[in-house]
Amino acid sequence: MALQIIMLIVFFGVMIYVGYACRKHATNINGFVLGGRSVGPWLTAFAFGTSYFSAVVFVGYAGQFGWSFGMASTWAGLGNAFIGSLLAWTILGRRTRIMTQTLDSRTMPDFFAKRYDSSALRTVASLIVFVFLIPYTASLYNGLSSLFNMSFHLPYWVCIVIMAALTAVYVLYGGYMATAVNDFIQGIVMLVGIVAVIGAVIYDNGGLTAAVRELSQIDAGNGQLGAYTSFFGPQPLALLFVVLLTSLGTWGLPQMVGKFYSIKNEDAVRKGTIISTFFAIVVAGGCYFLGGFGRLYADQISYTASGKPNFDSVIPSMLSTLPDIIIAIVIVLVLSASMSTLSSLVLTSSSTLTLDVIVPSMKKKPDELQQLVIVRGFIVFFIVVSAVIAIIKDAFPGVTFIAQMMGVSWGALAGAFLAPFLYGLYWKKATRASVWVCFIFGVGVELFQLYVSLSGNNFSAELHPVLNYLFASSVRSGAMTMIFGLILVPLVSLFTPKPDMQKVEHAFENFDKPVSVAAKRALGD
Repeated sequence: MALQIIMLIVFFGVMIYVGYACRKHATNINGFVLGGRSVGPWLTAFAFGTSYFSAVVFVGYAGQFGWSFGMASTWAGLGNAFIGSLLAWTILGRRTRIMTQTLDSRTMPDFFAKRYDSSALRTVASLIVFVFLIPYTASLYNGLSSLFNMSFHLPYWVCIVIMAALTAVYVLYGGYMATAVNDFIQGIVMLVGIVAVIGAVIYDNGGLTAAVRELSQIDAGNGQLGAYTSFFGPQPLALLFVVLLTSLGTWGLPQMVGKFYSIKNEDAVRKGTIISTFFAIVVAGGCYFLGGFGRLYADQISYTASGKPNFDSVIPSMLSTLPDIIIAIVIVLVLSASMSTLSSLVLTSSSTLTLDVIVPSMKKKPDELQQLVIVRGFIVFFIVVSAVIAIIKDAFPGVTFIAQMMGVSWGALAGAFLAPFLYGLYWKKATRASVWVCFIFGVGVELFQLYVSLSGNNFSAELHPVLNYLFASSVRSGAMTMIFGLILVPLVSLFTPKPDMQKVEHAFENFDKPVSVAAKRALGD
């Protein structure tokens, strides 16, 4: 207990000091929201990675998908590394930085407004961010409850208040730069922590060979011995949907794409791509690999009244028998994962609502100082609201709406935004109407998923086998919205009014701007 408390006090002290030290970078909106577009590769890469992987992944997803797919769940982590990180940086990073600076865009909704010449798109996109990021933000607290209760016997609401207050302090002080620096520190903790935890759990099960052998003897149904140690697991198609949603989905999440807005230069892009990919391999790959051994603890986890496993208890059960020093590291790891993602989400939400809804609607445009006050006010608002939602969800388990809303948040955001953003960077003929269709389709499908989940009115497996399968899980419907969005934007663009090519050319003009590089980077004529 003393060791854990000391580590937490040191951790809290460092976070607050960083926020205070970075206050000089947050004296104007550009600095507070984007770090002055001068953030280097290490900070950007770690900010990207720590925003990506929260306690939801370490405790929730690792437990759930590890239980369902066994060791094959590691594919989800590798997908996060190579699709969600490597390809995201390669395909989106450089172009996002160039076009958003050309358009003087500081948020994703603002990008849609200026790229597709529609202020209405800015407002609607901002509302989508507002509606779906709050429940997603509230879900970040989920991983803390069982771990803190196991170590400190603290009520859930106390854990939430501590985490929310600490995050608010350093974000309010230092804005994006404080978030980026703290993300770097928290990322180091996550790297060290996940390696230590994997080693300890495997050692606790007699080594890797013994753990895999024991896992291979568990029946996956119908006598399928060895399914949980097979290459693609017992449900390959379901695993594919998980990989798609958790990997490709990051391409359409405003808090993830926003990291590319602040990249300093080409060197930062190259190094950031490598660093971010390595971080994802260790953290995401490690989390899902660890979760793959969850069924070895089937006699220790908790179960629901209907007899289904409580997935949030899988990882804590694996940790409960480990040495105190490992548990202390895990507590700091989970705090780091949660706080880094929370800070990114509240900064994205507050800046979007302020710059894209509040400021444009005011008759007299506020100056920089007034805008900073508004942004900081909304940061407090988002943190308080998300904390209250998390407390209500825990205190009243019967309030299923909140839990289901959290499940559809990722799918709605990625389904609505991914295709319009990607085509906006690469294709000049994408039309405003195609963006509207994608917004309506992405949000509409996930709201329907919410209705199906709450009402229990599932499709008949005999009459509608495909629909029954897709809407049985928000993971599958979310992946579907992204894939269909990539088809809808070019299809609708063929039959709708063409964009103003003069404005489109302006958005693309800096892509062809000549730059000088050393001969070791590119051969001359």
